[in-house]
Order: sequence, then structure tokens, then C-alpha cells
Amino acid sequence: MSQMTARPDPAPSRLKYRMERLMLTPLFRLLLRFGLPCLLTFGVASWWLSAEDNRMMITDTYAEMRAKVESRPEFMVNLMAVDGASDLVAEGIREMLPLDFPISSFDLDLEQMRETVVSLDPVKSARLYVRQGNVLQVDVVERIPVVLWRNDRGLQLLDNEGVLVGPAFVRSDWPDLPLIVGDGANTHVVEALDLVAAAEPLSARLRGLVRMGERRWDVVLDREQRILLPETEAVRALERVIAMDQAVDMLERDLLAVDLRLPNRPTLRMTDGAVRELVRIRAIEAGEPVE
Repeated sequence: MSQMTARPDPAPSRLKYRMERLMLTPLFRLLLRFGLPCLLTFGVASWWLSAEDNRMMITDTYAEMRAKVESRPEFMVNLMAVDGASDLVAEGIREMLPLDFPISSFDLDLEQMRETVVSLDPVKSARLYVRQGNVLQVDVVERIPVVLWRNDRGLQLLDNEGVLVGPAFVRSDWPDLPLIVGDGANTHVVEALDLVAAAEPLSARLRGLVRMGERRWDVVLDREQRILLPETEAVRALERVIAMDQAVDMLERDLLAVDLRLPNRPTLRMTDGAVRELVRIRAIEAGEPVE
């Protein structure tokens, strides 16, 4: 009988069987193909970056590359143009934005610069951008002064919103602007302008408007005459006074004031000379002796 040869067991080992089963799992294959290389790469990179010299080398290289890009001619701003502003305001803007040209556009904080420009009293709004030709363009909308406000700090120019435009050192420099006086007058500029428009027939005699007690207006005329207006419907009350003046030349008489604070009971204040003359006339009419 011939000796029988031992044949290897064709069944896989337990470990090999488990590995083959794992290789049939999609998630395991994904981790093996992508997860393991990424993990190894991350580990090597972390080890390499743990050295301070390597980190400094990367930082310096990045800074050098960025500087080269930012300093390219197409990114350099060579000058600044200011449009929409008067010469004085434009000069103030240039002083508040002391830029050393040429300068990279990446070094310009346009929003902060815009806020700086708008902080100027005469500037209502501003827009900054870098336009073609490597020019920093500053478009300005100025506040337009409409009244002069006299307060404890002197004469100041206000726009139609009551916002300060700037100082006015001499009244004669602004002869066309009406004058308003008093605390709180700056918060009622629109009403003051309406009164000035209504007082157009008296424009030659109009000296200004005074805010009384932060509640109402007095219209001041030449010859120290005043029209005391009520707190409400002041324009209508002023129009009534002008209508009476046009009818009987009321304001040409010896009056100190026309008091309309009580709309239903207007009062006229006469000068001392006019009062004495009125007393004399009444005495004559009554047949009394006149001194």
C-alpha cells in the first residue's frame, strides 16, 4: 500500500477570512484608501510643523509672496481726487487722510476712511473707491447752510436738518441767510424757514427769529419791533399780521410788539410816545384839559 501524501487544507485561516470580509466592506476600503493616507500625511505635517523654524519659514514665505503681489503696479494707488467739495472742505479732507502715495490698495481701509471724512461738519455723505487709473476717488456731498444760528459759541451755520455745517465768523459774509437765535432754535430749522418764507413781504425789515423758551418764535423787525407768535400755527398767525399791515400799515405805526400768543386776543404794545399821544387824543375827545 502506497503512502498517502498530506494535502493542505484549502480553507482559509481565520485571520485571512476576516481580512477578506473586511475588504468587502465599502467603508473599510474607503478608510484604507483615503483615511489612512490622510492620517499619515497629517501626522507627518504636524511633526514637521512642530519645529518653530519650519513655521517661521512658512510665515516668511507667505508674507514675502503677499508683499510681492500687493506691491505690483496695478495694485498701487498713486493719487487722490476729491469731487463735490469746496476747496476748503477738500483741503480739510486731504489733511485728515494723510496718505503717503504711492500706496497699495490692499493697505487702504476705505470704510474707516469714509467715516473719517463724514466726521467733518460740512460733509453730509461720502463715497470712497479706487477707480481706473490707480486713483483714490472721494465723492463728497456737502451740507448746504440755510440759516445762521447765534448761540453762546457765536455764529454757526446750519443745514435744513439743523446739523452744524461750520462756524460763521462774520454775519456780513452770509447776508442771504436768515438769522435764528435762542436755545433749541437749531431743532426747528424747518419751521424757521417756513416763517421766513411767510415773512417775505417784510424781508427788507426782517432782522431774525428768536426762539423763546424753546417753545415758540418771535419775529424781530427793525425799529425794535417784534411779532410774538403762538406755539402752534405760527405761520398762519404771521400771515394774519402781514395781511393787517398791508391793509392799514399797522407795522408803520409806533408799535413795540404785536402779541399773538393768544390767537383769539391779539394785543398791540405801543411805544411810550404813542401811549402819551393816545392819552392826549382821548382827553381832547372827552373835553378834558390837556397839559
